[in-house]
Amino acid sequence: MQQKRRLKNRLSVVRLVLTCAIGTIALLALFSAHAFPSSTASSGHGVVESYLLNKQREIGYKRWKSGGLSWTLEFSPPQLYRPPPQPQKLDGARGLLEYEKLWKPPSNKDYAQCMEPNVSYSYPLESRGYLLVHTNGGLNQMRAGICDMVAVARIINATLVIPELDKRSFWQDLSNFSDVFDEEHFITSLANDIKVVKKLPKELATATKAVKHFRSWSGVEYYQDEISHLWDDYQVIRAAKSDSRLANNNLPPDIQKLRCRAFYEALRFAPRIEALGKLLVQRMRSYGPFVALHLRYEKDMLAFSGCTYGLSPDETEELTMIRENTAHWKIKEIDAMEQRAKGYCPLTPKEVGIFLSSLGFPSSTPIYIAAGEIYGGDAHMADLQTRFPLLMSKETLASADDLEPFTHYASQMAALDYIVSVESDVFVPSYSGNMARAVAGHRRFLGHRKTITPDRKSLIHLFDKLDRGKLKEGRKLSSLIVDIHQRRQGSPRKRKGPISGTKGMDRFRSEEAFYENPLPDCLCRTELHDRNQTLLNR
Repeated sequence: MQQKRRLKNRLSVVRLVLTCAIGTIALLALFSAHAFPSSTASSGHGVVESYLLNKQREIGYKRWKSGGLSWTLEFSPPQLYRPPPQPQKLDGARGLLEYEKLWKPPSNKDYAQCMEPNVSYSYPLESRGYLLVHTNGGLNQMRAGICDMVAVARIINATLVIPELDKRSFWQDLSNFSDVFDEEHFITSLANDIKVVKKLPKELATATKAVKHFRSWSGVEYYQDEISHLWDDYQVIRAAKSDSRLANNNLPPDIQKLRCRAFYEALRFAPRIEALGKLLVQRMRSYGPFVALHLRYEKDMLAFSGCTYGLSPDETEELTMIRENTAHWKIKEIDAMEQRAKGYCPLTPKEVGIFLSSLGFPSSTPIYIAAGEIYGGDAHMADLQTRFPLLMSKETLASADDLEPFTHYASQMAALDYIVSVESDVFVPSYSGNMARAVAGHRRFLGHRKTITPDRKSLIHLFDKLDRGKLKEGRKLSSLIVDIHQRRQGSPRKRKGPISGTKGMDRFRSEEAFYENPLPDCLCRTELHDRNQTLLNR
């Protein structure tokens, strides 16, 4: 009996020793993981490895010689991982900003998509001729112009020939329509609205064409009264430009709804662009909720706008020379400080960092940089990178092999950024250009996803105070910035009309762009939409 007790005691001691040993090993491993984390490069690759979510089906990766990552979807067993740091909370004017509030979208106020035509809407009438379209500008300027030309083709009873993309712009992109967009889908999805063909018939290839610069911001009457009469003498009309050729407001409801069907449904990106874009979104999702930042701090924008604040004399001279040597940029002499004071300049990367921090986004926030090459590179990105180490882009999320088919085509690269921006949890544009407006409108159309539009004029006033030492970063600055942007987060509102007191072309130019806000034309209250559907189904 005594021998059994001794044996039992010895077993207890052994069990205790083993337990302590295992516990010690676990503590040492945990200490090692926290005290000696893997090094993180400026691109964020090291952070990728430590923050990957522990899912049964997850994104796997392997290193390439170039240091990039090649990603695949694969099944992998559960693994230990270091969880992200707890999100920070920020003192603001109304107390602690809850982390969840940062990501919560605004209420859609029961607005839903309503693009269906009225019961009187007919199939396309017999075509009177062919409409050739030469688009102009960057990706989103061309997209808006193409959709407007779809509406124009309907108005003048034309067969639309697949538009020609701009190959002479600043970006020198040689992409054809089918390289950027799903051509077959575009043709078939518009079959009930207009006839679309890929090429002009051979017998008309050498026919005399009426080349016309359609008047900007024109209504239906202009196309019916002035353009339609060209069919009396010509079988082919060529639109020399496509941007801003249709009014934003006061068009027939069916024409407005057609614009939306063309923009949000028919003009889909090419399958290979869609596939990689969705994969980039998936990779960003591996970090959790993320911000897409359209950082329009690129050479062409700074040269065009004359915004040289914070740049070196050599950089300022380079941008000035670009502006002077670009013939179709009409304004050559620009006061950079006046531009900035009026809020006409894109925010700098440093200013964006202050803005996001003041809104309450913690340093652990994943941020996708939707942009081309940032002017000045790392030198101008350093402050933003320090504040938000998890800066990602298509170049860091995808391998060189993934991007190789798109690298030399600005429009295709921009399309990838567009897809990620539309799908992001929060979208923040540093400038209100064509892409910012198009993404903001698309997010409204998809349910008023959160889009924070900086009030640049007010922000510059605050940033100048920071520079002069009259204001410091902290609770006061945060409170001011949060208050200014309470109503600038993408909630439903009707499209803005012209600015009071403006006349002539300036009056139309001052209106909010149609594709920036499709309400009320293509969004309506749920109950009204249901009632209209009932009438259509009778």
